[in-house]
Amino acid sequence: MKDEAAIPRTGRFLTFEGGEGAGKSTQITRLKARLNEAGIEALLTREPGGSPGAETIRRMLLGGRVKPLGPEMEAVMFAAARADHVDTTIRPALEAGRWVLCDRFSDSTRVYQGEAGVDTGFLDRLETLAVAGYRPDMTVLIDVPPATGLARVAARSATAGAPVPDRFETDGETVHARRRELFLELAHNQPGRFLIVDGTARADEVEEAIWSAVRTRFANDLDARG
Repeated sequence: MKDEAAIPRTGRFLTFEGGEGAGKSTQITRLKARLNEAGIEALLTREPGGSPGAETIRRMLLGGRVKPLGPEMEAVMFAAARADHVDTTIRPALEAGRWVLCDRFSDSTRVYQGEAGVDTGFLDRLETLAVAGYRPDMTVLIDVPPATGLARVAARSATAGAPVPDRFETDGETVHARRRELFLELAHNQPGRFLIVDGTARADEVEEAIWSAVRTRFANDLDARG
């Protein structure tokens, strides 16, 4: 395993987290456009997925095929997908100097499988193996109440041609509320990495809050391109 301090990283790694319907996909796309305007090449990716092998696992996980095997096996499968994603997509991009913007990463496993009762120590070991030292420079947590997020999911699903809700979106509101608590707990325990944004605000306001924080935190990177 690589020593984290010795890993060559000239790019930046930003992750987006939040409950269902938080608006991560919208905001991650908007941030990419902002970075491109600033002269920074950014790669959009997602979890589970982001590489051919991980996308195969994604279909199994979100389709509910792994659910009967229990939350521990789901955690293992997420870790397997993440390991392939890091090795195939994230690491090469960072080493090439690109910024990587990822829709969900290891924090989602801690929240979703942690809420399901998977032991924290077990999740620690899986995360260490899967991320191989490639941890986010910044994590944007878009926070919305579960009722708001689930209403957005329902509205999206009602659109013609939209995919049906996945295995996690169909969980009850109490489960989603606990996940929200766990996300906020992670963020409050790691304020140096997390940015908490009110996802109930207008999309333009959320975008500005994220861009302002990115400009402040990575001012040297942005100034160098300016």
